[in-house]
Amino acid sequence: MNRPSLFIVAASLALSHAAAVAAPSLDAANPFAQPSSLPLNYPAFDKIKNEHFLPAYAAGMAEHLREIDAIARSKAAPTFDNTIVAMERTGQMLSRVAAVFSNLQTANTNDVLDAVDREMSPKLAAHNDAIYLNPALFQRVKTLHDKRATLGLDAESKHLLERVYKEFVRAGANLSAANKDKLKKYNAEIASLQSDFSQRVLKEANASALVVDSREELAGFSDAEINAAASEAEKRGLKGKYAIAIVNTSSQPALSSLTNRKTRERLMAASLNRGSRGGQFDSRELVLKLARLRAERAALLGYPNYAAYSQELETAKNPAAVNKLLAELAKPAVNNARKEAAEIQKVIDQEKGGFQVASYDWPIYQDKVRAARYNFDENQLRPYFELNRVLVDGVFFAATKEYGITFKERKDLPVYDPDVRVFDVFDHDGKQLAIFLFDPYARGNKQGGAWMNEYVSQSQLLGKRPVVGNHLNIPKPPKGEPTLLTYDEVRTAFHEFGHALHGMFSNVKYPHFSGTNVPRDFVEYPSQVNEMWAIWPEVLANYAKHHQTGAPMPKELLDKVVASKKFNQGYMTTEYLAASLLDQRWHQLKPSEIPSDVLAFEAKALKEAGVDFAPVPPRYRTTYFSHSMNGGYSAGYYAYLWSEKLDADTVQWFTQSGGLSRKNGDHFRKTLLSRGGSADAMDLFRSFRGRDPVIEPLLERRGLTGN
Repeated sequence: MNRPSLFIVAASLALSHAAAVAAPSLDAANPFAQPSSLPLNYPAFDKIKNEHFLPAYAAGMAEHLREIDAIARSKAAPTFDNTIVAMERTGQMLSRVAAVFSNLQTANTNDVLDAVDREMSPKLAAHNDAIYLNPALFQRVKTLHDKRATLGLDAESKHLLERVYKEFVRAGANLSAANKDKLKKYNAEIASLQSDFSQRVLKEANASALVVDSREELAGFSDAEINAAASEAEKRGLKGKYAIAIVNTSSQPALSSLTNRKTRERLMAASLNRGSRGGQFDSRELVLKLARLRAERAALLGYPNYAAYSQELETAKNPAAVNKLLAELAKPAVNNARKEAAEIQKVIDQEKGGFQVASYDWPIYQDKVRAARYNFDENQLRPYFELNRVLVDGVFFAATKEYGITFKERKDLPVYDPDVRVFDVFDHDGKQLAIFLFDPYARGNKQGGAWMNEYVSQSQLLGKRPVVGNHLNIPKPPKGEPTLLTYDEVRTAFHEFGHALHGMFSNVKYPHFSGTNVPRDFVEYPSQVNEMWAIWPEVLANYAKHHQTGAPMPKELLDKVVASKKFNQGYMTTEYLAASLLDQRWHQLKPSEIPSDVLAFEAKALKEAGVDFAPVPPRYRTTYFSHSMNGGYSAGYYAYLWSEKLDADTVQWFTQSGGLSRKNGDHFRKTLLSRGGSADAMDLFRSFRGRDPVIEPLLERRGLTGN
């Protein structure tokens, strides 16, 4: 999940007042010069070229600073409207270019966009500094904040004033002039390093693809998978060979199919060694620099470490609460993983394998254990999970049943890649609610993982309705063959659409609070709730049909899917906890505690936390842990688990309240999804649930009771 920052979607160059005033306007031919004339200001992808971004950024920055400068220099006494609301209206050109650029640079990048990103990153950080460290502007904000109780503001406006003031303080507005200069240098350098890290991770993944010479080395692959590997190798100029592309997580999907153990071992090694094998894409030095600079920046702002700074505005509030949650789950999770490993070892021994289970054995042998216990394996599901049916008859169907919204595909709007699909979204009253983009396939120029982005964010103040996109990384099959998903890919499609619903249902006044602009440890909560509909009987029966015959998934197979929900939870919880703990360890360091050896620190941290179980590596190792190192979820990767506590409690409510119904969906939408960040996140949860969350449903879901 990517979320915009305070007043603009991204930041930019800090210009002096004179330079800002003198900056030329943007050429009218540049598609960012004016709001897009397409429906809901949908981006004109067919007109946007690489060369448009830098001049649009420059003009957008200048315009934004002129607007901010006018507010700061105003002779009128500060009021909520002429200061806070006025700031909410600023930077609209910059928002247009930044929204499109940030999305394309993650979903469809190229060397030119990467260069723009490297150039702009420090300038973006400096632009934020130009706003937050403007003493005249801060004085106006502070004046209003000091007398907020007497201003007669409605709840959303009062929340905005308090949030803006806090963000100014956290950005260094109260620092001395010398320390402000020091902070600016930190911000610029951190931004540059984050951009470098993100680009290295993508290029290292591409460079780490496993290449083999023969079909025999791909034993266990289907003909379609072998053809895809041959096609991947040919794209890389390796005709006659076979290549398996690396995905962003430590474990690789191909490990569940490959029966050649040596190939599995090579594939896992290629994955785990990313960023730490030397060469131009090695990221270890960047990790150490980022950890040190973040720690120093936090200390400058008066916090004991970066995690304390980062978590202050989250629902967790502080590292102690995060550490408590992770520690409570670590021991039972690893205990479960060890039990699962023992079951796998029994199968290996029965087959006279003659080896101890390793990380690269787990996926294929877990399927054998599952097959023995439940008499099915994951591959039995794939013929019933064809991509279009999953999307239209599954994801969309559930949303229609729950919220009354409907979808109509349109082919007339431009897209940045031919595989992107576009849908109009209509509310229950027939009025257009949003536009939704669906970008399903993996590409060499697309970041790994799955995410939702906003191209246009909802705001009553600005009269904007949302344009949102879901981006997945499903391997594209050879031409003419169907796209058949794994169960995890199906679940991910429902998950990301939960984020899309959060953005599309947004009904707030201020852009500051639109859609998914909520705490990081709350943002995953609605999306995780939406996963429940993937196997809800009514929904699954509507989309889980054989791609050739149209026959529904047999009930006994569905029953096995439901029965196996807790299967392998020890592994999944442990790999996630290991990554979350690494994220915390790096960001709870003081400047004087930064180590010199990334891998040694990682090994020590995992051992001390009790999650150093070799068959279950961290979901991400430090050297390719983009969530943690590129700024999006730094000190915040725990958020998925924190959100899951709320999610499990909410799923229990839906189940006990009748499940998939308009009544339940409308209640969830009204009390929570439509509210964005316009109120305290936990107050929104209480408004929906009627009480504080409890952890028992989460423990039950993950099979961690009694451990």
